Amino acid sequence: MVNQFERVPVFQDVVDAKKRIEKWIHNTAVLSSESINSILGTEIFFKCENFQKVGAFKFRGASNTVLMLGKDKLRNGVATHSSGNHAAALALAASKLGVKAQIVMPENAPEIKKLAVKSYGAEIRYCEPTLLARETTLQEWIDETGAFFIHPYNCSPIIQGQGTAALELCNEIDNLTVVMAPVGGGGLLSGTAIACKGFRKSLRVFGAEPKMADDAYRSFKNGVFYSSENPKTIADGLLTSLGDLTFHIIMGNVDDIYTVSEDSIIQAMQMVWERMKIIIEPSSAVPLAVIMENPKVFKGQRVGIII
Repeated sequence: MVNQFERVPVFQDVVDAKKRIEKWIHNTAVLSSESINSILGTEIFFKCENFQKVGAFKFRGASNTVLMLGKDKLRNGVATHSSGNHAAALALAASKLGVKAQIVMPENAPEIKKLAVKSYGAEIRYCEPTLLARETTLQEWIDETGAFFIHPYNCSPIIQGQGTAALELCNEIDNLTVVMAPVGGGGLLSGTAIACKGFRKSLRVFGAEPKMADDAYRSFKNGVFYSSENPKTIADGLLTSLGDLTFHIIMGNVDDIYTVSEDSIIQAMQMVWERMKIIIEPSSAVPLAVIMENPKVFKGQRVGIII
């Protein structure tokens, strides 16, 4: 039998996840800007996950995962390693069930993220800012406590939960032709692709990635997994490599992945602030930067963006 945490999700899993978590999450607003649409010649619909609890889509996946775990797996708490949003999301989701959360964070994680995780009642252990240090510290802690490890993105229930943002978008906005999501570890893009292709097979799904952290782009184009090596981008949420599960899903469901320059990412953030008066982090600006760099590709399209 395939482990439910390792199997490839299907559209019905995303539908079920939406029902499971709908009382826990915000059904976030979808915004549009006439001025941005006029400038870019494209109708863009922003699914504002910056308004989600903990400020990110990550709360969807974390909530779905803890709700799917039985009492036996939750008895000793849950654990993960994360520098930011997944840490806060899992901490809050666990607290809602009265479950302990053990979070390994790199010493150089943003102070605001550390404070958020603490405020949700999680216990934190700090480590050096390397993947090896994260994994080693976490494994030692799990060996001590028996906590259940929930991977930040390479995990079926996490992917199912992340896909609910795109499902809401598709249900709210008619006749979308493209949906885009940024890609780092691939949890959001995988869930988005499963939701969109299940909703309507002809709906195109694109990933968006910085040129300075283009491992997903290279993996997708060559059909061979490449890990992220020395990425240097302002989009700090997209530094992570794909996992084996997200790589498989992306190869089978995503239509294309585009990369963009650092300047375009900054310009996209600025455009959203100036024209919409909302603040988005650099990682969220990458899909809009793709449209800015490829206007002919998106001219006249109806594009949904998960931010």
